[in-house]
Amino acid sequence: MRGWGWASLVCVIAVEAWLWPSFGFSSPHVYLASAVGTVGIVMMVGALMGLVFLSSGTGHDESVIDPTEIEKRR
Repeated sequence: MRGWGWASLVCVIAVEAWLWPSFGFSSPHVYLASAVGTVGIVMMVGALMGLVFLSSGTGHDESVIDPTEIEKRR
């Protein structure tokens, strides 16, 4: 989780560095909302990626029946 926190920080810095020259001085709420949104997106990506690895590691992916495989056997 610490790694995703650092990734979020890097992304926030990149987004804020892009916003400042693009829009100039604006309301602080714009920068706060973009920072919170960026952190939320990066953390959600980390959580979903963790769930994919967890699902794959516990064998849930292999237990799903593939309907296209049944058609190939006929």
